[in-house]
Amino acid sequence: MKLLVAVDLTPSSAAVLREARAWSQRLSAAVTLLHVADPDPDFIGYEPGPDTVRDAIAHKFRREQAELEKAADELRADGLEVTALLLQGPTAQTILNEAGKIGADAILMGTRAHGALRELLVGSTSKGVLHKADRPVLLVPPHDEPDA
Repeated sequence: MKLLVAVDLTPSSAAVLREARAWSQRLSAAVTLLHVADPDPDFIGYEPGPDTVRDAIAHKFRREQAELEKAADELRADGLEVTALLLQGPTAQTILNEAGKIGADAILMGTRAHGALRELLVGSTSKGVLHKADRPVLLVPPHDEPDA
């Protein structure tokens, strides 16, 4: 079994990683840990900016890759088979494309909605994945506290 686990590298990713660990252990599933870095909208369709801008973007990607690898290493320490990927593109579509590419049996990802609004509002990325997914999607709330 294969699980695609999409993380945004915010503090709410901890809940997603806890669920990924539990589901992977229960199902003996391989995990592909995915972070989608949005392209900088100021530079889409334009030549690269000055060296300082390219350096700043490269630094951001290196930092995100390091965070992603750290999360993957924590899962590997529990004996899980984990691949870490940092891809660039439109978030929901990139998640769906990668799920198809690896043949994921399910997608795990977090939500950003809080409190009672969680019932009514799911983030745009989550909505995009839910509406277009051709496989099960598990949405993980940002924390374990009950709704307000």
